[in-house]
Amino acid sequence: MTTKPLTILQVLPALDGGGVEKGTLEIARFLVQQGHRSLVVAAGGRLVEQLVAEGSEFIQADIGAKQLSTVRCIFRFRRLLQTLRPDIVHARSRLPAWVCHLARQTLPKSERPHWVTTFHGQHSVNRYSAIMASGERVITVSDYMRGHILKAYPAVDQDKITVIHRGVDSTLYNPVYRPDEAWLQRWFEHYPHTRDTALLTLPGRLTRRKGIEDFIQIMAGLCRAKAAVHGLIVGEAHPRQAAYRQELQNLISAHGLDQHVTLTGHRSDLHNILALSSAVLSLSKAPEAFGRTTLEALSLGIPVIGYDHGGVAEQLNVLYPEGKVAVGDIGQALGVLEKLLAGGMRPVKANTAFTLDDMCAKTVAVYQSLT
Repeated sequence: MTTKPLTILQVLPALDGGGVEKGTLEIARFLVQQGHRSLVVAAGGRLVEQLVAEGSEFIQADIGAKQLSTVRCIFRFRRLLQTLRPDIVHARSRLPAWVCHLARQTLPKSERPHWVTTFHGQHSVNRYSAIMASGERVITVSDYMRGHILKAYPAVDQDKITVIHRGVDSTLYNPVYRPDEAWLQRWFEHYPHTRDTALLTLPGRLTRRKGIEDFIQIMAGLCRAKAAVHGLIVGEAHPRQAAYRQELQNLISAHGLDQHVTLTGHRSDLHNILALSSAVLSLSKAPEAFGRTTLEALSLGIPVIGYDHGGVAEQLNVLYPEGKVAVGDIGQALGVLEKLLAGGMRPVKANTAFTLDDMCAKTVAVYQSLT
């Protein structure tokens, strides 16, 4: 292993937002701070300005577009590899990974950069997805995902898989953080019905797999018990899923919860909403690969009540085991929340296990192990 400065090229479809994009920027920033050269290839997006301001170099290429013209990127990427001569190419998404892999394979073996992939989530199991398990080192975000890879792709050498849990910045996400007064004033002006009540928050895009119907049932049970609570469903529906949002609103009305549950749509201030909450819920029907927002809430000291599977269960095991409930068990979730609201639960443990510095340092160690 060596500690010489490295040139790292990360590749992903775009830089518009989301967990993969956030992680890319966090690693890029850390690389620059440690004296390495950070390069990122993507189609563009609203995070490009931040990426460049933090010292990385951005190369625009529509490497994630599922269209025939993307094939041309293979030849362009080959030229990039010859010009930039990165030590490591780190692919974070399937189509960009295929482009990079095919371009890399056209180079003489002595000129090929090392190859790292990150398995962020559960893709359909097929040859196309198998590219994410092809790295000389395969990073994945939870023990649950390591098991998924080994089950889906049994030919993969388990020794090349490294679990690096996602981490959060403890200077931003910590138990003493509170939203400032100006934000609070704006929030309560817009949502006056959330004042002087316990806020229960379900963050995430509006999809059926997020367990939003379960959340509405839980809210109905709490309201029948006369609990002073208000539910926040924080997230937007994909444009093609606009009908699902209306379906949820109809379900809220059918349960008589119009004054007790709010669909906020997309919010760029989720950090503050989590900090204002009495509890955050994670009710995904299928196990999450990791679950970044649950870790953000736990790091703020906010209890998380979550279904006991996937990466969320790994977080709860360490930081708040009292918050685990059996998948789909509405009655158990109600009981845990009633106990929490009555002050009968222990506080969340301080997050020293899932930190941003640890995540970044472990990722760079994977790079260095190849050079």
